[in-house]
Amino acid sequence: MEFSAIQDTTHTTFTMIKSSALFCYLFAFSILFTGLSCKQSNGKTSAQHDIASSPQELQQKNTDQVRSFLQKALDNKGRLDDSLILRQPALVQKIYEKNNNAPLWSKDEKWLPAGDSMYNVVAHAQLLGLFPEDYHGPDLVKIFTAFQNDSTGESDRKDALLWSRADLLLTDAFVQVLHDVKTGRIPGDSITLRKDSLLKDEDYLELFSKLQQGSSLAELIHSVEPHQRGYFLIKAGIQRFLDSADFKEYTVVPSPLDKNPQFRTLLQKRLFEGGYLSTDTVRADSATLVAAIKKFQNANGIQADGVAGGGTVRMLNLNDREKFIRIAISMDRYKLLPDVMPEKYIWVNLPAFRLDLIDSGRVVFNSKVICGKPDTRTPLLTSNVSELITYPQWVPPPSIIAKEILPAVKKSPGYLAKKGFTLVDSRGDEIDPYSVDWTKYNKTMPYHVVQGSGDANALGIMKFNFPNKYSVYLHDTNQRYLFGQTFRAMSHGCVRVQEWSRLSDYIIRNDRGSFSGSLPILDSVQ
Repeated sequence: MEFSAIQDTTHTTFTMIKSSALFCYLFAFSILFTGLSCKQSNGKTSAQHDIASSPQELQQKNTDQVRSFLQKALDNKGRLDDSLILRQPALVQKIYEKNNNAPLWSKDEKWLPAGDSMYNVVAHAQLLGLFPEDYHGPDLVKIFTAFQNDSTGESDRKDALLWSRADLLLTDAFVQVLHDVKTGRIPGDSITLRKDSLLKDEDYLELFSKLQQGSSLAELIHSVEPHQRGYFLIKAGIQRFLDSADFKEYTVVPSPLDKNPQFRTLLQKRLFEGGYLSTDTVRADSATLVAAIKKFQNANGIQADGVAGGGTVRMLNLNDREKFIRIAISMDRYKLLPDVMPEKYIWVNLPAFRLDLIDSGRVVFNSKVICGKPDTRTPLLTSNVSELITYPQWVPPPSIIAKEILPAVKKSPGYLAKKGFTLVDSRGDEIDPYSVDWTKYNKTMPYHVVQGSGDANALGIMKFNFPNKYSVYLHDTNQRYLFGQTFRAMSHGCVRVQEWSRLSDYIIRNDRGSFSGSLPILDSVQ
């Protein structure tokens, strides 16, 4: 039997150990809702028109315009004009070539049912965890609105320029929606893009052919969605979230650690926007400001100390738009997982600071975890769990040596003994730290720092190893009281497991002599 694990760490992450691969996902994703640079409300960038005198002539003009626009897009890296860019021009051209460049979504001044469906998919892309502006949403709205507002049916509705543009944008949106639903938008990392998950050009052509043959757009989109239960659970809750969401833009408050001179001003403005202050200008030492912070903290389940610390500021910056971005990121993460998960695996949800051990789709047990601090985040990776080590020694990695241990020992060589460290040379001989000229070393040194095994060791009693370039692993800890904290991003990158004993017992009981596990580490959005 094999085990694998996944864990997540940057803003909102989950981790899972499952049988033969470690999956890590980084969700750093942002979206800007940008307006158009079109100069007219109907989506045109100039006063150009191409008016047809009959539906038949419109059909022919549309074909000619499609051919012309496609050639222009191919010659200009997808750009149709200053505001319109096709994201998949080569693939869009293949689809039109297969259909003799005829319009695909409309006929005789009317949208085909598939055209209406594609427009609705773009307009309601959020229900798929997508963003309408990624699929020409604002441009299509302008064109569709122009057609609706043409009461005579003699101007915009007969303009081949508008119909052909809309047709191209819908085709480009068709391709891009399928791509993003299937593969997601997260950049590749050590565990992501599985080659078997990518759609080839012929796959898109086949899917479009099925659409023309009568398959519904909803069926085609569902056919490329991931098979993960978690994906569909999130998707099922999107409508409820959107029904109550407020996408108002709020002032962003900088981290108090940034020492931004505008911190107090921006804090007051944000509290005012949220209704916690009656004015956005109060005295810096005012009891009114403290009371407003406490009011916000109470409303969001934060310890009401009246201090705008890091946790409070993070919550102030967590608006509904940011929440939806995290929803989209989480859905994309599921697209990176294999369609069929292992029978037994461990899932570490870093944003929730929790580990689940899954067996046949059932949670066997869960455990609190401690993951990397914001400045030493747990990395995203995939690997095989290779061994369990009892009473391990701890050899701090070069990053900790350079940033923490070396500066401390240069101030006082006694730091090593105080922390239970031993200084060892390349031959394994112990070195007296007081005999070393520490002024010669800045970032590296020709010695190893080793913390002996025992319950006081930073790794505790058990260590779960898996090969990776980041020198991270799962382990017990000698600071078990920290599991009582709510926010547990406290480590240098490794993941401390409260129920390490249950985890090791389960792995050993289920090992059949060919043990291989993997630990996927996912990023988090907090």
